[in-house]
Amino acid sequence: MTQGQARQGNSTTSVLGRRLGGELLKLRTAAGLTQGDAGRVLTSSAAKVAKMEGGWVPIRDPDIRALCELYGVRDIGVVGGLLELARVDRERRKAKGWWDHHSMSGILQEYVALESVATAIRSWEPGYLPGLLQTPDYVRAMRRAPLSMVTTESQSDEEFVESRIARQRRLREEPLLTLRAVIYEATLLNIPGGAATAKGQLEELLRAAELPNVSLKVFPLNGGTHQGLNGPFTVVSFAEPGAMDVVYMDAPFSKRWMEGGEDAAAYDALFEKIAVHSLGERESVSLIDQLRKEL
Repeated sequence: MTQGQARQGNSTTSVLGRRLGGELLKLRTAAGLTQGDAGRVLTSSAAKVAKMEGGWVPIRDPDIRALCELYGVRDIGVVGGLLELARVDRERRKAKGWWDHHSMSGILQEYVALESVATAIRSWEPGYLPGLLQTPDYVRAMRRAPLSMVTTESQSDEEFVESRIARQRRLREEPLLTLRAVIYEATLLNIPGGAATAKGQLEELLRAAELPNVSLKVFPLNGGTHQGLNGPFTVVSFAEPGAMDVVYMDAPFSKRWMEGGEDAAAYDALFEKIAVHSLGERESVSLIDQLRKEL
C-alpha cells in the first residue's frame, strides 16, 4: 500500500484499520466462513463486515470478541492483540496532534501519527541517520545538500526541523517509546554539513545511547552484503513486538506500508538478522566516540 490512508466517499481507511481487517479476514477464511456468516453474528450486513475487513470503519471490542468466538479463535494472546490493535486504531482516528498543523504529505503524516501511539520502533538505516536521532543541524544540512534526496514534501526547512524535534520527545517523555536502531557505518562517515555538524550529531547519538529505552548498534563496513542494503525500513509495534507490526519504507520517490502479517514478519526477521551481525552496543558506542574524537 503506497498511501497511509485511502478514501471512499466520506470514509477513510487507516494503516492500523487495514492491518486489523486483514487479520480478521485471514481468520474468517481459515474458518471457511463468509462475510454473511460474520454479519449474522454481529447482527449486521455482509457489507458492514466487508468495510471492517477493508479497514474502512473502527471496530468495537464486542464485535472482535464475537468474531473470534465464531472463527474458533481461543488463543488469549491472539484475541488480546486484535483488541489492542483495535483500541489504538480507534484512538488514532480520533486523535489530533501537532502533526495536523504541519504541511506534510498524507502518508508521512500518517506515519508520524502512528509513531506517536507506537510502543516500539525498530529502524534500519543504510543511508541516513534515523529521524528520531537527528540533530537540527543535521536536518538542515541534509535538506540543503546538493545531492539531497528528492522530496515531495512542502515543508520549509525550519518546519521540517520542528517536526523532527517534536517526534523526538517520545524518547524522553512518557509514555516512553522503545527504539532499537541499527545504522550502517557508512552513514556515520558521511554526515552532511562538515565537521561541526558531524561532531554535534555524533555527540547526540552518544547521549541517546545512554537512554534506557534506546538500543543503538552499528553495522560495520566489513559486515558483508544483505537485503537491507537495498533501502531503509522501520518496523512499528503497537503491542508486543511481532504481534501486530506494520512496516514503513521510505524510498527516494515513494513511501509505502507493509501491512500484511507475513510481509511484516519478513521484515521483523530481516531486522533481527542485521542486528545480530552488527557490532554490540558497547562496541558501537566506542566506534561512534572514536569517530567524534577524530573530528
